Amino acid sequence: MTIHSTRRSVREDERQQLEPNLVIEIVGGIGFGPTKLAAFDAALRNAGIANFNLIHLSSVIPAQSEVLVTDGARATRPPGAWGDRLYVVSADIRVDTRYEEAVAGLGWVQDEETGKGLFCEHTGHTEREVRRDILATLSSLSAGRTETFGAPQMHVQTTVCAGEPTCALVAAVFEAEPWSGTEQEIRLP
Repeated sequence: MTIHSTRRSVREDERQQLEPNLVIEIVGGIGFGPTKLAAFDAALRNAGIANFNLIHLSSVIPAQSEVLVTDGARATRPPGAWGDRLYVVSADIRVDTRYEEAVAGLGWVQDEETGKGLFCEHTGHTEREVRRDILATLSSLSAGRTETFGAPQMHVQTTVCAGEPTCALVAAVFEAEPWSGTEQEIRLP
């Protein structure tokens, strides 16, 4: 009697999944205001993510994800409701010294077959510095893992303080989630 196994390796199953389960949008914004916090809020508005409670994630891209760079307002999903949780990996820098440069950037690498990947976020005062740090970090993160990642990608926002506080921001937007109806209430003693 011969037994034939129908089990496939996890790697084969991952390759067969062509449609992404998660689209992660990369958004950026520049903002100005009377204070650094006001400039940050303006950058969030310009990126299309101002009316959410941001939940910051570490930098792991789940399998079957597609990273999509969009400029300005988020393009592929509904905006969600006021105050919803919004899961992000982000970099922002706020400056208030005239002529000081503010640079924020996100970099990422992905396994082209599985969609698994890694983000890194950096800020600085020159675009060259931020790009250099992103590449160095992604190289180190990749070297510490067995996955084979494709070429590094990045998105950088740059601005210069012209007198009033300014902020540069880049965010990887995972998804929005409402507060009610998703978890049981926890009561403290």
